[in-house]
Amino acid sequence: MIAKPIQVNALENYSIWLKYSDNTEGKINLSHLLGKPIFNNWYNIDFFNKVHIDMETFAIAWDENIELCPNSLYLTLKGLSFEQWKSKNN
Repeated sequence: MIAKPIQVNALENYSIWLKYSDNTEGKINLSHLLGKPIFNNWYNIDFFNKVHIDMETFAIAWDENIELCPNSLYLTLKGLSFEQWKSKNN
């Protein structure tokens, strides 16, 4: 089972810092998502800074329309594909 996010903070330049229940932590730059219409609210830095963990789904969220998959972000921090993670955890 992939660890759950337990802490998230907004950083400069459209990055976030995440910490997971297995103590995996690090910075992820999300600026590559800018320019896609769904992320236009991020141009308001006050909005971007409202990042939080949705406690029902554990998604990394800003509102009900903008949520990122916690598992995908975890694998990004680990530098692994799902297949690599799965083979290491079986």
